[in-house]
Amino acid sequence: MLSRDTPLLHTSRATLRMATKNDISAILRFYTENAAHFAPTDPHMPDGFYTEPFWIERIAHRLKAWSSEQALSLFIFESETQEIVGSITLSQMCRGPFQAFYLGYSLDSKREGTGLMRESLEAVIRFAFQDLNFHRIMANHLPENKRSAGILKRLGFVTEGLAKDYLFIGGRWRDHVLNSLTNPNWRVEK
Repeated sequence: MLSRDTPLLHTSRATLRMATKNDISAILRFYTENAAHFAPTDPHMPDGFYTEPFWIERIAHRLKAWSSEQALSLFIFESETQEIVGSITLSQMCRGPFQAFYLGYSLDSKREGTGLMRESLEAVIRFAFQDLNFHRIMANHLPENKRSAGILKRLGFVTEGLAKDYLFIGGRWRDHVLNSLTNPNWRVEK
C-alpha cells in the first residue's frame, strides 16, 4: 500500500514534488515557454491546458490518482531558482502479478544536456524500486528521439522492441521504441 503522504524527493540540484495550487503560474510558464519544444514528441494538449482553471482541476485529479495508487505526477523544481524545469510521471501503476508502471518525462529546453533529468530520474527510480517496491518500469520514445534513447540507456533500460502506430502525435500514428528497467531487489510483500 502506498503512503498517503505526497512524495518529496531531493537531488543535489532539484526538488521533485507534486504540484499545489500555488504552483499554477509556474506550471503555465513551464509549459508555455516549452510548447514548441515539446510539440514534436507530445500528444495534442487538451482544451484549456494553458489555463488556470484547467490546472486547478488537474492538480486535484493528480492528487486523487496518487492516493488511489494509479499514478504519480511530479514536477522538477530547480533548487537554485525554484523554477519548474521539468516533469516526471509514473502512470498506469499496476500491482498484482505485474508490479509495473509507465514512465514519462519532460525537461525545459534550456536545461537539456546538463544531467538534471538523469539526476531526477535516478531519484524517481530509486523511490519507485525501494519505497514503492515496483518490479518493472516501462518507458517508450519515438525512434528519432535520440536524447530519450540515450538517457534511458545510461539509466540501464533495455530496449525490448518497436511498437508500430503506438501513439497519435502530430496528427498521425507514430511508432515507439519500447524500453524497460526491472528491480533486482524486488520483494514479495505479504
